[in-house]
Amino acid sequence: MGGNQASRDRHDRFWQLLRQGYTAGAACEAVKVHRSQGYRWIKAAGGRFPVGERPQSGRYLSQDDRLKIADLRLAGAGVRRIAKELGRAPSTISRELHRNSRQNSGAYRPYAAQKRCDLRALRPKPGKLTDPRLVAVVEERLRKNWSPQQISDDLKRVFAGRREMQVSHETIYQSLFVQGRGHLRADLHRHLRTGRAVRQPRGLHFTSKGRIRDKIMISERPAEASDRAVPGHWEGDLIVGSASGSAIGTLVERTTRYLMLVHLPDGHSAENVRDGLVATISTLPAHLRRSLTWDQGTEMARHREVTLATDMAIFFCDPHSPWQRGSNENTNGLLRQYFPKGTNLNAHSAEHLLEVATELNQRPRKTLSGITPAASLEKLLLNSPEPSVATTL
Repeated sequence: MGGNQASRDRHDRFWQLLRQGYTAGAACEAVKVHRSQGYRWIKAAGGRFPVGERPQSGRYLSQDDRLKIADLRLAGAGVRRIAKELGRAPSTISRELHRNSRQNSGAYRPYAAQKRCDLRALRPKPGKLTDPRLVAVVEERLRKNWSPQQISDDLKRVFAGRREMQVSHETIYQSLFVQGRGHLRADLHRHLRTGRAVRQPRGLHFTSKGRIRDKIMISERPAEASDRAVPGHWEGDLIVGSASGSAIGTLVERTTRYLMLVHLPDGHSAENVRDGLVATISTLPAHLRRSLTWDQGTEMARHREVTLATDMAIFFCDPHSPWQRGSNENTNGLLRQYFPKGTNLNAHSAEHLLEVATELNQRPRKTLSGITPAASLEKLLLNSPEPSVATTL
Protein backbone atom coordinates (compact mmCIF):
# COMPACT_ATOMS: atom_id res chain seq x y z
CA MET A 1 0.00 0.00 0.00
CA GLY A 2 2.80 2.36 0.98
CA GLY A 3 4.61 1.60 -2.25
CA ASN A 4 1.55 2.38 -4.33
CA GLN A 5 1.07 5.68 -2.48
CA ALA A 6 4.71 6.62 -3.08
CA SER A 7 4.28 5.83 -6.77
CA ARG A 8 1.16 7.99 -6.97
CA ASP A 9 3.00 10.79 -5.21
CA ARG A 10 5.85 10.61 -7.72
CA HIS A 11 3.31 10.52 -10.57
CA ASP A 12 1.52 13.63 -9.27
CA ARG A 13 4.81 15.40 -8.62
CA PHE A 14 5.99 14.50 -12.14
CA TRP A 15 2.97 16.22 -13.71
CA GLN A 16 3.31 19.19 -11.38
CA LEU A 17 6.88 19.72 -12.52
CA LEU A 18 5.87 19.46 -16.16
CA ARG A 19 3.23 22.12 -15.57
CA GLN A 20 5.96 24.33 -14.15
CA GLY A 21 7.92 24.03 -17.37
CA TYR A 22 10.30 21.13 -16.60
CA THR A 23 11.26 18.84 -19.46
CA ALA A 24 10.21 15.20 -19.16
CA GLY A 25 13.81 14.14 -18.50
CA ALA A 26 14.35 16.76 -15.81
CA ALA A 27 11.06 15.88 -14.13
CA CYS A 28 11.98 12.19 -14.08
CA GLU A 29 15.32 13.01 -12.48
CA ALA A 30 13.64 15.23 -9.86
CA VAL A 31 11.16 12.56 -8.74
CA LYS A 32 13.83 9.83 -8.99
CA VAL A 33 12.26 7.60 -11.62
CA HIS A 34 13.77 6.29 -14.82
CA ARG A 35 12.98 8.25 -17.96
CA SER A 36 11.17 5.28 -19.45
CA GLN A 37 8.70 5.46 -16.55
CA GLY A 38 8.05 9.13 -17.21
CA TYR A 39 7.44 8.43 -20.89
CA ARG A 40 5.05 5.62 -19.91
CA TRP A 41 3.09 8.09 -17.79
CA ILE A 42 2.95 10.51 -20.73
CA LYS A 43 1.92 7.74 -23.10
CA ALA A 44 -0.81 6.60 -20.72
CA ALA A 45 -2.20 10.15 -20.78
CA GLY A 46 -2.48 9.96 -24.59
CA GLY A 47 0.76 11.75 -25.30
CA ARG A 48 -0.37 14.96 -23.62
CA PHE A 49 -1.23 16.49 -20.27
CA PRO A 50 -4.48 15.38 -18.65
CA VAL A 51 -7.45 17.52 -19.66
CA GLY A 52 -7.13 21.02 -18.27
CA GLU A 53 -3.51 20.46 -17.16
CA ARG A 54 -1.53 21.11 -20.33
CA PRO A 55 0.95 23.94 -19.73
CA GLN A 56 0.38 26.92 -21.97
CA SER A 57 3.13 28.71 -23.81
CA GLY A 58 2.68 32.44 -24.00
CA ARG A 59 2.25 31.97 -27.74
CA TYR A 60 -1.08 30.16 -27.36
CA LEU A 61 -4.45 31.02 -25.90
CA SER A 62 -5.33 29.21 -22.66
CA GLN A 63 -8.72 28.00 -21.44
CA ASP A 64 -8.97 31.11 -19.24
CA ASP A 65 -8.18 33.31 -22.26
CA ARG A 66 -10.95 31.68 -24.24
CA LEU A 67 -13.47 32.08 -21.43
CA LYS A 68 -12.55 35.76 -21.18
CA ILE A 69 -13.00 36.13 -24.95
CA ALA A 70 -16.47 34.58 -24.64
CA ASP A 71 -17.46 36.93 -21.79
CA LEU A 72 -16.22 40.03 -23.60
CA ARG A 73 -17.87 38.93 -26.81
CA LEU A 74 -21.22 38.53 -25.01
CA ALA A 75 -20.75 42.01 -23.53
CA GLY A 76 -20.48 43.40 -27.07
CA ALA A 77 -16.74 44.05 -27.13
CA GLY A 78 -15.04 44.24 -30.51
CA VAL A 79 -11.92 42.43 -31.65
CA ARG A 80 -9.53 45.26 -30.80
CA ARG A 81 -10.92 45.76 -27.31
CA ILE A 82 -10.71 42.00 -26.59
CA ALA A 83 -7.15 41.96 -27.90
CA LYS A 84 -6.22 44.88 -25.62
CA GLU A 85 -7.80 43.18 -22.57
CA LEU A 86 -5.84 39.97 -23.21
CA GLY A 87 -2.63 41.65 -24.34
CA ARG A 88 -2.85 39.90 -27.71
CA ALA A 89 -2.66 40.97 -31.32
CA PRO A 90 -6.05 41.74 -32.92
CA SER A 91 -5.25 39.20 -35.65
CA THR A 92 -4.97 36.47 -32.98
CA ILE A 93 -8.43 37.26 -31.62
CA SER A 94 -9.93 37.58 -35.09
CA ARG A 95 -8.53 34.21 -36.12
CA GLU A 96 -9.75 32.57 -32.91
CA LEU A 97 -13.29 33.89 -33.38
CA HIS A 98 -13.35 32.88 -37.03
CA ARG A 99 -12.24 29.33 -36.24
CA ASN A 100 -14.50 28.63 -33.30
CA SER A 101 -17.75 30.50 -33.81
CA ARG A 102 -20.97 28.87 -35.00
CA GLN A 103 -21.65 29.58 -38.64
CA ASN A 104 -25.36 30.24 -38.23
CA SER A 105 -25.42 32.30 -35.02
CA GLY A 106 -21.84 33.52 -34.75
CA ALA A 107 -21.73 32.45 -31.08
CA TYR A 108 -18.20 31.78 -29.82
CA ARG A 109 -17.61 28.36 -28.19
CA PRO A 110 -14.66 28.51 -25.76
CA TYR A 111 -14.76 24.90 -24.54
CA ALA A 112 -14.98 23.47 -28.05
CA ALA A 113 -12.10 25.77 -29.04
CA GLN A 114 -9.93 24.43 -26.21
CA LYS A 115 -10.74 20.84 -27.15
CA ARG A 116 -9.70 21.48 -30.75
CA CYS A 117 -6.50 23.08 -29.51
CA ASP A 118 -5.70 20.04 -27.36
CA LEU A 119 -6.31 17.69 -30.28
CA ARG A 120 -4.05 19.73 -32.57
CA ALA A 121 -1.30 19.52 -29.95
CA LEU A 122 -1.22 15.73 -29.92
CA ARG A 123 2.10 14.19 -30.93
CA PRO A 124 3.17 12.37 -32.97
CA LYS A 125 0.88 13.58 -35.71
CA PRO A 126 -0.36 11.06 -38.26
CA GLY A 127 0.99 11.31 -41.79
CA LYS A 128 -1.27 12.81 -44.43
CA LEU A 129 0.03 10.90 -47.45
CA THR A 130 -1.70 7.59 -46.75
CA ASP A 131 -4.27 7.06 -49.54
CA PRO A 132 -2.86 4.25 -51.77
CA ARG A 133 -4.18 5.92 -54.94
CA LEU A 134 -2.54 9.24 -54.09
CA VAL A 135 0.69 7.51 -53.03
CA ALA A 136 0.87 5.71 -56.40
CA VAL A 137 0.42 8.94 -58.34
CA VAL A 138 3.05 10.77 -56.27
CA GLU A 139 5.56 7.92 -56.58
CA GLU A 140 5.07 7.79 -60.35
CA ARG A 141 6.00 11.46 -60.69
CA LEU A 142 8.89 11.21 -58.25
CA ARG A 143 10.39 8.45 -60.39
CA LYS A 144 10.27 10.90 -63.30
CA ASN A 145 12.43 13.23 -61.15
CA TRP A 146 9.65 15.78 -60.65
CA SER A 147 10.07 17.99 -57.62
CA PRO A 148 7.45 17.88 -54.81
CA GLN A 149 6.32 21.39 -55.79
CA GLN A 150 5.80 20.31 -59.42
CA ILE A 151 3.88 17.24 -58.26
CA SER A 152 1.62 19.27 -55.97
CA ASP A 153 0.84 21.80 -58.70
CA ASP A 154 0.19 19.06 -61.26
CA LEU A 155 -2.24 17.25 -58.94
CA LYS A 156 -4.25 20.46 -58.54
CA ARG A 157 -4.70 20.60 -62.31
CA VAL A 158 -5.20 16.90 -63.06
CA PHE A 159 -7.49 16.20 -60.09
CA ALA A 160 -9.23 19.55 -59.80
CA GLY A 161 -12.07 19.38 -57.29
CA ARG A 162 -10.86 16.10 -55.74
CA ARG A 163 -9.29 17.04 -52.43
CA GLU A 164 -8.42 13.42 -51.61
CA MET A 165 -6.06 13.37 -54.61
CA GLN A 166 -4.20 16.56 -53.74
CA VAL A 167 -1.28 17.06 -51.40
CA SER A 168 1.10 19.90 -50.58
CA HIS A 169 4.77 19.81 -51.50
CA GLU A 170 5.68 20.03 -47.80
CA THR A 171 3.72 16.85 -47.03
CA ILE A 172 5.65 15.03 -49.77
CA TYR A 173 8.95 16.21 -48.30
CA GLN A 174 7.83 15.14 -44.82
CA SER A 175 6.84 11.71 -46.12
CA LEU A 176 10.32 11.28 -47.60
CA PHE A 177 12.40 12.78 -44.81
CA VAL A 178 10.55 11.83 -41.61
CA GLN A 179 10.01 8.18 -40.71
CA GLY A 180 6.36 7.31 -40.18
CA ARG A 181 5.02 10.48 -41.81
CA GLY A 182 3.70 8.74 -44.91
CA HIS A 183 3.75 5.63 -47.05
CA LEU A 184 6.20 6.64 -49.76
CA ARG A 185 9.06 4.25 -50.41
CA ALA A 186 12.15 5.31 -48.49
CA ASP A 187 14.45 5.10 -51.53
CA LEU A 188 12.45 7.68 -53.50
CA HIS A 189 14.45 10.52 -51.92
CA ARG A 190 17.12 9.68 -54.52
CA HIS A 191 14.86 11.21 -57.14
CA LEU A 192 14.94 14.61 -55.44
CA ARG A 193 17.25 17.21 -56.90
CA THR A 194 19.70 16.92 -53.99
CA GLY A 195 19.30 13.18 -53.48
CA ARG A 196 19.38 13.74 -49.71
CA ALA A 197 17.40 11.66 -47.22
CA VAL A 198 17.42 14.52 -44.69
CA ARG A 199 17.25 18.26 -44.93
CA GLN A 200 20.51 20.10 -44.69
CA PRO A 201 21.11 23.86 -44.42
CA ARG A 202 23.21 25.26 -47.18
CA GLY A 203 25.47 28.28 -47.16
CA LEU A 204 26.66 30.50 -49.95
CA HIS A 205 30.20 30.04 -51.21
CA PHE A 206 31.70 32.61 -53.50
CA THR A 207 34.79 32.17 -55.61
CA SER A 208 36.98 34.87 -57.02
CA LYS A 209 37.06 35.29 -60.78
CA GLY A 210 39.83 36.43 -63.05
CA ARG A 211 39.64 39.53 -65.19
CA ILE A 212 38.04 39.48 -68.61
CA ARG A 213 38.93 42.10 -71.15
CA ASP A 214 36.38 44.22 -72.98
CA LYS A 215 33.45 42.81 -71.06
CA ILE A 216 30.07 44.50 -71.23
CA MET A 217 28.30 44.54 -67.88
CA ILE A 218 24.73 43.48 -67.23
CA SER A 219 23.73 47.08 -66.51
CA GLU A 220 24.00 47.71 -70.27
CA ARG A 221 21.79 44.77 -71.21
CA PRO A 222 18.57 45.79 -73.02
CA ALA A 223 15.48 46.26 -70.84
CA GLU A 224 13.61 43.66 -72.92
CA ALA A 225 15.96 41.02 -71.49
CA SER A 226 15.29 42.03 -67.90
CA ASP A 227 11.49 41.85 -68.12
CA ARG A 228 11.55 38.56 -70.08
CA ALA A 229 9.03 40.00 -72.53
CA VAL A 230 11.01 39.03 -75.63
CA PRO A 231 12.47 35.52 -76.15
CA GLY A 232 16.03 34.96 -77.25
CA HIS A 233 17.87 36.21 -74.17
CA TRP A 234 19.86 33.43 -72.48
CA GLU A 235 21.76 32.85 -69.24
CA GLY A 236 24.83 30.63 -69.18
CA ASP A 237 27.28 28.97 -66.82
CA LEU A 238 29.34 25.84 -66.24
CA ILE A 239 28.71 22.95 -63.89
CA VAL A 240 32.12 21.57 -62.94
CA GLY A 241 33.01 17.98 -62.15
CA SER A 242 35.74 16.19 -60.24
CA ALA A 243 39.09 17.94 -59.79
CA SER A 244 37.67 20.87 -61.76
CA GLY A 245 38.86 19.11 -64.88
CA SER A 246 35.50 18.24 -66.41
CA ALA A 247 32.55 20.50 -67.08
CA ILE A 248 29.27 20.91 -68.94
CA GLY A 249 28.03 24.22 -70.29
CA THR A 250 24.44 25.20 -69.55
CA LEU A 251 22.30 27.67 -71.49
CA VAL A 252 18.81 28.65 -70.27
CA GLU A 253 16.42 30.87 -72.24
CA ARG A 254 15.01 33.49 -69.86
CA THR A 255 11.42 33.63 -71.14
CA THR A 256 10.70 29.91 -71.57
CA ARG A 257 13.39 28.37 -69.28
CA TYR A 258 14.33 26.16 -72.24
CA LEU A 259 17.63 24.38 -71.59
CA MET A 260 20.52 23.56 -73.91
CA LEU A 261 23.64 21.71 -72.72
CA VAL A 262 27.10 22.32 -74.16
CA HIS A 263 29.33 19.27 -74.51
CA LEU A 264 32.90 20.03 -73.36
CA PRO A 265 34.78 16.71 -73.62
CA ASP A 266 38.21 18.36 -73.66
CA GLY A 267 37.81 20.58 -70.60
CA HIS A 268 36.62 24.11 -69.97
CA SER A 269 39.46 26.27 -71.17
CA ALA A 270 38.50 29.53 -72.85
CA GLU A 271 39.13 27.96 -76.26
CA ASN A 272 37.04 24.86 -75.56
CA VAL A 273 34.16 26.88 -74.13
CA ARG A 274 34.29 29.20 -77.14
CA ASP A 275 34.07 26.28 -79.57
CA GLY A 276 31.31 24.56 -77.61
CA LEU A 277 29.20 27.72 -77.36
CA VAL A 278 29.58 28.54 -81.03
CA ALA A 279 28.53 25.02 -82.05
CA THR A 280 25.49 25.06 -79.76
CA ILE A 281 24.31 28.64 -80.32
CA SER A 282 24.63 28.25 -84.09
CA THR A 283 21.74 25.73 -84.02
CA LEU A 284 19.36 28.51 -82.91
CA PRO A 285 17.41 30.71 -85.34
CA ALA A 286 18.76 34.23 -85.58
CA HIS A 287 15.90 35.85 -83.63
CA LEU A 288 16.60 33.55 -80.64
CA ARG A 289 20.21 34.77 -80.42
CA ARG A 290 19.62 38.17 -78.85
CA SER A 291 21.92 38.01 -75.82
CA LEU A 292 23.77 35.76 -73.39
CA THR A 293 24.45 36.64 -69.74
CA TRP A 294 27.36 34.91 -67.97
CA ASP A 295 29.30 35.34 -64.75
CA GLN A 296 32.87 36.61 -64.75
CA GLY A 297 34.58 33.23 -65.06
CA THR A 298 37.77 33.19 -67.10
CA GLU A 299 36.32 30.46 -69.33
CA MET A 300 34.65 33.37 -71.17
CA ALA A 301 37.91 35.13 -72.00
CA ARG A 302 37.18 34.52 -75.72
CA HIS A 303 33.69 36.04 -75.52
CA ARG A 304 34.35 38.47 -78.36
CA GLU A 305 35.05 35.56 -80.72
CA VAL A 306 31.78 33.91 -79.66
CA THR A 307 29.89 37.12 -80.42
CA LEU A 308 31.64 37.47 -83.78
CA ALA A 309 30.76 33.90 -84.81
CA THR A 310 27.15 33.86 -83.56
CA ASP A 311 26.10 37.52 -83.64
CA MET A 312 24.94 37.13 -80.01
CA ALA A 313 25.74 39.92 -77.56
CA ILE A 314 27.35 38.72 -74.31
CA PHE A 315 26.88 40.51 -70.99
CA PHE A 316 28.58 39.81 -67.65
CA CYS A 317 27.08 39.75 -64.16
CA ASP A 318 28.40 41.78 -61.27
CA PRO A 319 30.82 39.92 -58.96
CA HIS A 320 29.18 37.60 -56.40
CA SER A 321 25.70 38.17 -57.87
CA PRO A 322 24.32 34.75 -58.89
CA TRP A 323 20.74 36.06 -58.65
CA GLN A 324 21.42 38.03 -61.84
CA ARG A 325 21.31 34.64 -63.59
CA GLY A 326 18.52 33.23 -61.45
CA SER A 327 16.99 30.94 -64.08
CA ASN A 328 20.38 29.42 -64.86
CA GLU A 329 21.26 28.95 -61.19
CA ASN A 330 17.98 27.16 -60.57
CA THR A 331 18.45 24.92 -63.60
CA ASN A 332 22.01 24.06 -62.58
CA GLY A 333 20.59 22.87 -59.28
CA LEU A 334 18.19 20.60 -61.18
CA LEU A 335 21.05 19.29 -63.28
CA ARG A 336 23.02 18.17 -60.22
CA GLN A 337 20.46 15.39 -59.88
CA TYR A 338 21.83 13.99 -63.14
CA PHE A 339 25.43 15.14 -62.79
CA PRO A 340 26.39 14.96 -59.07
CA LYS A 341 29.23 17.03 -57.68
CA GLY A 342 32.57 15.28 -57.48
CA THR A 343 31.93 13.04 -60.49
CA ASN A 344 33.70 12.95 -63.84
CA LEU A 345 31.45 14.83 -66.25
CA ASN A 346 33.56 13.74 -69.22
CA ALA A 347 31.88 10.33 -68.91
CA HIS A 348 28.69 11.77 -70.43
CA SER A 349 28.32 11.78 -74.20
CA ALA A 350 26.71 14.53 -76.24
CA GLU A 351 23.76 12.19 -76.82
CA HIS A 352 23.26 11.73 -73.08
CA LEU A 353 23.38 15.50 -72.53
CA LEU A 354 20.62 15.87 -75.12
CA GLU A 355 18.51 13.23 -73.33
CA VAL A 356 18.88 15.05 -70.00
CA ALA A 357 18.04 18.43 -71.52
CA THR A 358 14.98 16.92 -73.23
CA GLU A 359 13.74 15.41 -69.96
CA LEU A 360 14.06 18.73 -68.13
CA ASN A 361 12.46 20.63 -71.00
CA GLN A 362 9.45 18.32 -70.78
CA ARG A 363 9.01 18.82 -67.05
CA PRO A 364 6.26 21.30 -66.03
CA ARG A 365 7.45 24.46 -64.27
CA LYS A 366 5.58 26.43 -61.65
CA THR A 367 7.05 29.69 -62.94
CA LEU A 368 5.45 28.91 -66.34
CA SER A 369 2.05 28.17 -64.75
CA GLY A 370 2.54 24.44 -65.16
CA ILE A 371 3.60 24.55 -68.81
CA THR A 372 6.81 22.78 -69.84
CA PRO A 373 9.74 24.79 -71.28
CA ALA A 374 9.48 22.77 -74.50
CA ALA A 375 5.78 23.61 -74.90
CA SER A 376 6.43 27.25 -74.02
CA LEU A 377 9.17 27.53 -76.64
CA GLU A 378 7.07 25.71 -79.23
CA LYS A 379 4.23 28.15 -78.62
CA LEU A 380 6.56 31.07 -79.17
CA LEU A 381 7.93 29.56 -82.37
CA LEU A 382 4.47 28.80 -83.76
CA ASN A 383 3.40 32.39 -83.08
CA SER A 384 6.55 33.77 -84.66
CA PRO A 385 6.07 35.97 -87.71
CA GLU A 386 8.95 34.14 -89.40
CA PRO A 387 7.39 31.14 -91.20
CA SER A 388 10.56 29.05 -91.23
CA VAL A 389 11.33 29.36 -87.57
CA ALA A 390 9.03 26.58 -86.28
CA THR A 391 11.11 23.91 -87.99
CA THR A 392 14.51 25.32 -87.06
CA LEU A 393 14.86 23.67 -83.62
